[in-house]
Amino acid sequence: MENKNKKRDLIIGFGLLALLFVVLIILEHTIRPTSILFTVLKKGAIYALVAVSMNLLNGFTGLFSLGQAGFMLLGAYTYAIFTIPVEARAQVYQYFDGGAIQFTLPVVVAMILAGLVAAVFAYLIGLPVLHLKSDYLAIATLGFAEILRAIFQWDKLGVITNGSNLLRKYPVFKSTAFYFAVSGICIAIIVLLINSTYGRAFKAIRDDEVAAEAMGINLAHHKRMAFTISSFFAGISGALLAMFQTTIQASQFKSAMTYEILLIVVIGGIGSVTGSCISSFLFIACSEWWLRFLDNANLNFTSFQILRPGFRKVVFSIVIMCIVLFYQKGIMGEHEFSVSGIIKFFKGLGKKK
Repeated sequence: MENKNKKRDLIIGFGLLALLFVVLIILEHTIRPTSILFTVLKKGAIYALVAVSMNLLNGFTGLFSLGQAGFMLLGAYTYAIFTIPVEARAQVYQYFDGGAIQFTLPVVVAMILAGLVAAVFAYLIGLPVLHLKSDYLAIATLGFAEILRAIFQWDKLGVITNGSNLLRKYPVFKSTAFYFAVSGICIAIIVLLINSTYGRAFKAIRDDEVAAEAMGINLAHHKRMAFTISSFFAGISGALLAMFQTTIQASQFKSAMTYEILLIVVIGGIGSVTGSCISSFLFIACSEWWLRFLDNANLNFTSFQILRPGFRKVVFSIVIMCIVLFYQKGIMGEHEFSVSGIIKFFKGLGKKK
């Protein structure tokens, strides 16, 4: 019975995704391309992927890491560096004699390479760092991200990274469906991993490391695996962010970016993929769209102007505090959105009546 429900949920899920792509294509042909709606959808898809990748580590494996911005930086720079056309490199690397790399990779290859570079760095960093626990691991990974950001702005590496200057003129995609497709495929792979034997091992480590080791789970191996896989998808999300922004610079990947991603994970529910996806779009919509009118509104109380530029951030912070207070486990908790769950919910309401 359970297998039938899973198959039904899978079929309906793919059907809903197909319907979503159709709706996106229709919207792109009916609404002007500069609409804020597409900005929210693209950025929401990018943040959904990186939030789910962070949830794989923090929520499903129990490793408190704050290095996501650093891995996104690696992915963004790898994609940009290897896709800038050869004829445009002299203009982009104008302060570094055209740069050291004089070839171009296809977009898909560069995106996969972006994830691989982030994964390799994560593996090397994880060898010493993953012996730490809790806050110490968080501080170590956050420090790595900050060091990486400083190194990429170092002029000595300017022939590769362009120093503190912008990287631009690389291929970008304006189609919202493209961002949803890449993000959706990557999230689907993460979900399959979570539901596999490796995923169950990650959850066992999260629940009780001593019991997991007693059951024969290699703690060091599985922690490195979770850390590396999470970083791989963070690197791909960095490549998507580079496409979305059309230019990239190391100074953009500050610790505040990691805190935003962590906030999305907490709001959605630590241990819920569905929660991370929903909260990503809600977070971006509130910060970029729904509350923006508060910066432009004009409401005076005597001689004091209440609404002024930046006031939306105050309201946004209050909204987040309310969510955290009333939904301490997040919007979804550890639950996932499923057709079976909805049917059970309505059956439960019918029995109560």
